[in-house]
Amino acid sequence: MQPTAPPVSAAPVTVKRTVIETKTIPFKKRTALDSSVPKGQKSITKRGVNGVRRLTYEVTLVDGVQTAKRLVKQVVSTQPVTQITTVGTKVDEPSGGGGCDPNYSGCVPIASDVDCAGGSGNGPEYVQGPVTVIGSDIYGLDADHDGIGCE
Repeated sequence: MQPTAPPVSAAPVTVKRTVIETKTIPFKKRTALDSSVPKGQKSITKRGVNGVRRLTYEVTLVDGVQTAKRLVKQVVSTQPVTQITTVGTKVDEPSGGGGCDPNYSGCVPIASDVDCAGGSGNGPEYVQGPVTVIGSDIYGLDADHDGIGCE
């Protein structure tokens, strides 16, 4: 019987690949004040758009297992667009003799109950919105609690 030789182990197989990934660049938000728009009124005047960044990597695999990943290049293929929200600052002078509730901007009348005009409330007084809550929202005009009532 002849002695058997030990098994010959194969050399590890190393492969390098180029991998491209894309990442989203979130858009920024900016607020612009406008004195020609009634105070508290908000509107998006320019929609934000996310950008895209392409990342190129060199990936090293040894026997099918990733052992290294190196960033080779990154390129912004689409620039993000900043979203602009316009907020009004114009304050109308109240007409009348000071019967305005100090908890709201503009003139919300002082009454047993005030509701938003065009809503389902039963008054007796109504206010055309939007109005900014600057104190306590005693009439419940700001249903979503964002500081703006009757929007």
